[in-house]
Amino acid sequence: MKLKHIRTKPARIEMLPLIDIVFLLLVFFIYAMLSMAVHHGLQLDLPQSAQATKTEESPVSLSIRNGTTGIEFFLNEQPLTPAELHERLTVIARDKEKPQLLVFAEKNITYQQLYQALDELKACGLTKISLQASRE
Repeated sequence: MKLKHIRTKPARIEMLPLIDIVFLLLVFFIYAMLSMAVHHGLQLDLPQSAQATKTEESPVSLSIRNGTTGIEFFLNEQPLTPAELHERLTVIARDKEKPQLLVFAEKNITYQQLYQALDELKACGLTKISLQASRE
């Protein structure tokens, strides 16, 4: 009696599930990396925005808040007078190629105070300025 030999197709590795898994791992590690960003500003009561997103870490952060004697400036958590701030920011703008400045302003700062600060930043030569907000 002769046995019939059934031909079977060779095993095939499907690539689509493999691509899905690699993509999910990539998304997981990117999200984990972004959630570990260090905040260099002061703890302020920031305004809320529905469009607020996390940004990359920046070496320069400016915190603006209302103090007992008026508006107070903190450059990387170090308190400065407006004259000292202008001098330091001018040096930063001159030394770095395209410095990015993160501005953390309390929500009780008036528009006039905020725009005066932004005008001062532009006078120092800084053009990449990012206003920070907290998520709603």
